Amino acid sequence: MNALTHPPVAEDAKSRMETLLARQKAANIRAGAPTKAQRIDQLNRCIAILVDHGEELVEALNTDFGARSRDATRLTDIAGSIGPLKFARDNLGAWMRPDKRKVESPLNLFGAKAEVRYQPKGVIGIISPWNFPVNLTFAPLAGVLAAGNRAMIKPSELTPVTSDAMLRLFDLYFDEEEIAVITGGADVGASFSGLAFDHLVFTGGTSIAYHVMRAASANLVPLTLELGGKSPVIVGKGADMEKTAARIMNGKTLNAGQICLAPDYVMVPKTEEGAFVTAATGAVAKMFPTIKDNPDYTSIVNQRHYDRIRGLVDDAKAKGARVVEINPANEDFSQQEHRRIPPTLIMDATDDMKVMQEEIFGPVLPVKTYATAEEAVAYVNAHDRPLGLYYFGEDDAEREMVLSRTTSGGVTVNDVIFHVAQEDLPFGGIGPAGMGSYHGRDGFLEFSHKKSVYKQINSEILAMTRPPFGKAFRQQIVGRIKK
Repeated sequence: MNALTHPPVAEDAKSRMETLLARQKAANIRAGAPTKAQRIDQLNRCIAILVDHGEELVEALNTDFGARSRDATRLTDIAGSIGPLKFARDNLGAWMRPDKRKVESPLNLFGAKAEVRYQPKGVIGIISPWNFPVNLTFAPLAGVLAAGNRAMIKPSELTPVTSDAMLRLFDLYFDEEEIAVITGGADVGASFSGLAFDHLVFTGGTSIAYHVMRAASANLVPLTLELGGKSPVIVGKGADMEKTAARIMNGKTLNAGQICLAPDYVMVPKTEEGAFVTAATGAVAKMFPTIKDNPDYTSIVNQRHYDRIRGLVDDAKAKGARVVEINPANEDFSQQEHRRIPPTLIMDATDDMKVMQEEIFGPVLPVKTYATAEEAVAYVNAHDRPLGLYYFGEDDAEREMVLSRTTSGGVTVNDVIFHVAQEDLPFGGIGPAGMGSYHGRDGFLEFSHKKSVYKQINSEILAMTRPPFGKAFRQQIVGRIKK
């Protein structure tokens, strides 16, 4: 059973996790690399959890958030998790094949062979976050299992109902030597990140990543860090403002903006500022004629995060920003059952405002203006490299300038977020936005050890390379030392 849940003492939890890790590592050595059929079976079991128990997970997430769009959850956490698992299952055979490599001349002429074999790393730790707790457990797990590994999962304590549901469901479908879920608070998470995994995946905030990386370094555990940052939107030449605003606001209101890839600020030409505000207001009204009790509109996960986001708006207002709250039905949000915040535009945003310094993780969107596209690119480049960057426009030269002169984890052109949904594209950050990448074959490679194998020729022609060195050896070396 995987019932490592809520131990009374942190040290007890640490001891239990260490014991479980040792068991998984021993099982890995005992059983060896799983076959293609075994890996497909594990991937199919994960799919079965989501298909057969998806609605249970939908309700768990709604309970944890207080109000979370059930339809959005079915899209992002259920269907959005099945997709990566099926993609891995259906492409696994090609990924597992050894990769033939070139042999240096003249050994290649005598029949020497070289290849790369993809070997499971062993036991992979997965620390998943609260904003998409199901998807950000199963999506990396697709690559982990495809690569033939075992897994220990630490889901977020901020979504306890969902975490407990995943613990029970994985326990139902998997032996704990294959996959185990460990629940608990921040103290358990700290101990988990210090375990001697063969690889550790962390999805969460940059501030926490420092602690995770420091803990993992004690055992030289390799890391995949999926973080976040302030993902910019540049609205450029030829952009259809109504379509652009609708797509931006859809991305900003999905999960109430609690997405690591949510657009974090928008840069529009000075002449288009009013048109953008009008189009954004109309787009929100079309999606959410009402907000306060709308089942399609998600609440903020807890009071602490709600107060933090409201504080960002208050700080911006105090420092001179114009705040445009998009509230189509003019509802009163001062008293409400759940923690809903209407989509809010921060106009005249400046860098001294906290809303331009911190990742927002809520339905608040600063709007900045620019005179030239080069000015917008310079602003992006003057700040930390983001996880995502979004460009809207129909000018090919401008688009290529933005793509070539900025560095980000990934880019979506003429929409937001969508690049993360493409399983054949690597997903990952750079700099403070993260390190490493997964999804599709890139996930298989991330969680595989690339073992180089060289097969030597039978001929003893290489005897001349052994002492005592003679004329033939020296001639061969002279032949190599040239331009």
